[in-house]
Amino acid sequence: MADVIPTATAGQKTQISLLKQVGAKAAARGIPMSAHLDLTWRCNEGCVHCYLDHSVGNDMDTAEVKGVLDQLAAAGVMFLTLSGGEIMLRKDIFEIVAYARSLLFDVRLKTNGILIGESEADRLAELGVREVHVSIYSDLPEVHDEITRVPGSFTRSVEALKRMKSRGVTVEIAVIAMRDGANYGRLRALAEELGAKIVYDATIVPMMDGDRTPVALNMSPEERARFYSDPDVLSALGDEECKAPTPVDDDLLNGAPCGAGHTSCYISPQGDVTPCVQFPLVCGNLRRNTFQEIWKSSPQLAEVRALRNRDFHVCGSCSSLSACGHCPGLAFKEGDMRGAASLDCEKTYFLTKLPTPLYPAPDLDRMPSRGLRGSSQFVPLSALLPQPRDGAYRDSAPY
Repeated sequence: MADVIPTATAGQKTQISLLKQVGAKAAARGIPMSAHLDLTWRCNEGCVHCYLDHSVGNDMDTAEVKGVLDQLAAAGVMFLTLSGGEIMLRKDIFEIVAYARSLLFDVRLKTNGILIGESEADRLAELGVREVHVSIYSDLPEVHDEITRVPGSFTRSVEALKRMKSRGVTVEIAVIAMRDGANYGRLRALAEELGAKIVYDATIVPMMDGDRTPVALNMSPEERARFYSDPDVLSALGDEECKAPTPVDDDLLNGAPCGAGHTSCYISPQGDVTPCVQFPLVCGNLRRNTFQEIWKSSPQLAEVRALRNRDFHVCGSCSSLSACGHCPGLAFKEGDMRGAASLDCEKTYFLTKLPTPLYPAPDLDRMPSRGLRGSSQFVPLSALLPQPRDGAYRDSAPY
């Protein structure tokens, strides 16, 4: 869920246009094109902004993961993101990636990179993954390490990027833009030095159990205004992000807000299927049902697929609708998937400089949770899992 994407070349724009056409046909036929699979929520970093509970275990084993990949391939999924937690903590990570590649998935990996040494970089190159995203939070090692709460993590992550790049692996620096943010010019220079793409995510979200503590780390309005005026940020913005709002018409109002639940989905390490990694509406579990059963018959997915832009309480009448990536998952976390998400309204205001339904608002930073924990609609994934197992999140021992 990134707010900023790398600028596309003319060839890439043509490719993106073709993918949009394919995506529209896939949605019309009920075919999922992409899946995001978290292999574990365990992690060897303790990032201050993370929305996951790293102590939750009961991860699917190797055979279960392979079975899921078989089902995704049979359903038509082409694009596969493997993430966590930290994927390199799993002893079977290369077995899983190799199996995914044997099924012809286009594989993207998300990692902090600190466990990627020479042999690991060799193996990733051999497997032909499309790209590897490594999280970097500042160009200053001490600031990055303070955010991850792991001394030396900046150096190890950067070295991993260098190793993979030297072997021809496409790498990308993933930056979470947060309060008291980084120097984006120096981060761009670091990315150029490493031969890496760079992407920003300027939205810090509540934890999966509804805890809104991480939200306090979002940029202040003044910082967000500077962020969306920074030349080094604007240079990375895609054309779709920068364009002014267009008039709201029936085509826009009758369109779906995003591809979540239509052409893409998220799968947790325990087998829960949700529309998106940021949309924790549990639609089924792969330990109890097949993927096709969930994808085709889940009443929760049917409800999500029925949503059109005109169904959103305030978004449907907002003049900035075409410029807003309004996220039903974020709205769901605030209590109502048909509502507006305050973070979306704030972001769109600073992109368009036009008022939005929830921004400017006098007490936005102090806005309460809107009763998320008590909502009958919200079912946190953690509530469906066994008691968390022992183990610190900084345990780097593969399992």
